Amino acid sequence: MFTGLVEEVGEVVGIDEVPNAARLTISGPEVTTDAEHGDSIAVNGVCLTVVDVAGTSFTVDVVHETLARTSLAKARVGHRVNLERAAAVGDRLGGHIVQGHVDGTGTFVDRDEVGVTRFTLPARLARYVVEKGSIAVDGVSLTVASVTDPGDGEQAEFSVALIPTTLEMTILGGLVPGDPVNIEVDVLAKYVERLIGRTGDVQ
Repeated sequence: MFTGLVEEVGEVVGIDEVPNAARLTISGPEVTTDAEHGDSIAVNGVCLTVVDVAGTSFTVDVVHETLARTSLAKARVGHRVNLERAAAVGDRLGGHIVQGHVDGTGTFVDRDEVGVTRFTLPARLARYVVEKGSIAVDGVSLTVASVTDPGDGEQAEFSVALIPTTLEMTILGGLVPGDPVNIEVDVLAKYVERLIGRTGDVQ
C-alpha cells in the first residue's frame, strides 16, 4: 500500500527486454537507501517489485499485463518517474490509500495560470470520480476539483488544483499536452459499487 506522496523523482537509466516483460533500471537515491530484493516501490503509481539494488539504482520487471495497462510501455532511458516506497505500519497517511494497481491511462490536457490542471480518463472510470474525492495520477495523491461525465463519443475529464510544491517535486510539472498518465481511482468507490450491486439495488 502507498499514500500517494511522492518521495522523489527518479530517472530510467536502463531498459532490457526479457521474456514477456521489460526490465527497468531506475536511479533513485532516496528510495534505495533501505530497498531490498522483494520490496515494493511505486513507479509513476505502478506497484513494482524490486529484483535488484545496485548503489543508488534499483531494477524491476514490468510484465506484459502491466505494460498493456499503464504508461510504462512508453518508458525510455532518460524519462523521469515518480517514486514512492510502500507505506510502513504506523506512518502518517498524508495522502489516501493507493494500491499501485493502475485502473487505466489518461492524458494531460492543460494547466491554467493558477495551477488548475485537466486530464482525460477512460469513460468507464468516470463513475468512480467525484468532486472533492481522491484520485492518483502517476502515483500522486490528488483531490478532484471537478469531473465532467462523457457524452456520446466523448472522453471523460477531471481537474485538480496543483500547488507549486507538487509541480516542483513530481513529474506533473513537466507534462505537456497529450502526455499519458496512469490513473488509479479510489478503491473504496469500487468496493461500494460491487457490494451495492450484489444486493440488486443497482443495475
